[in-house]
Amino acid sequence: QVQVVESGGGLVQAGGSLRLSCAASGSIYSINAMGWYRQAPGKQRELVATITSGGSTNYADSVKGRFTISRDNAKNTVSLQMNSLKPEDTAVYYCNANIRTLNPWGQYDYWGQGTQVTVSS
Repeated sequence: QVQVVESGGGLVQAGGSLRLSCAASGSIYSINAMGWYRQAPGKQRELVATITSGGSTNYADSVKGRFTISRDNAKNTVSLQMNSLKPEDTAVYYCNANIRTLNPWGQYDYWGQGTQVTVSS
């Protein structure tokens, strides 16, 4: 069994900052890509940022220069530092991890339960 748990959401004023964290635990052999996605009311879930096990990153155009993704491979964690937040960043943010599990042996995508980020104008 594997668990992916996010933390760090909340309410912030426009221009402010928040840091999201995500930890994977359980029957883990290795973790490939990890990332953050978000879903605003009435919209589809969209990619925010991803990071490979080697540290290569990819960002949505809308967050480039404002958000920074990082990970700690030893702790199986990924973080998202969000600066210069805008009202349009308001959404539920989900952590995703592509994990090779020990029992059962396989490679699967896991999602966290989501954490609300609300940016007021």
